[in-house]
Amino acid sequence: MFILVLEKPKAWIVPKLNTQVFGLLLQDFAQHFQLGKKKRVVLALDRASFHTSPKLKVPEGIHLIWMPPKSPELQPAERLWPLTNEAIANQTFKNLDELEEITIQRCRTLLQQPELIRGLTNYYWWPQEST
Repeated sequence: MFILVLEKPKAWIVPKLNTQVFGLLLQDFAQHFQLGKKKRVVLALDRASFHTSPKLKVPEGIHLIWMPPKSPELQPAERLWPLTNEAIANQTFKNLDELEEITIQRCRTLLQQPELIRGLTNYYWWPQEST
């Protein structure tokens, strides 16, 4: 499952991501933030096949760059997937709404465990927050 929150309440939640869906997501992203010749964004992405496909249509105003392979420190959220997936692993769901609700509840539970999240995503070389 792929979740991209543009701004509350607008979000994309897609059960399967492929080149066509990713292109639509980029198109909506560009439109939402009014990207184009005068306003540009650089997106750093991993090398998933749908990110690198020659068939991907990248809207004007979006420039894609590739992260080096095997560099989880550049994408710390990757280390959270096992925590979110354990709530939905080995289950079937009646519909996408049920899957979404369980995922949301798991994320809410994880939000109550900041030390766990920090332990997985807070690399020693990142600037520390002042409290």
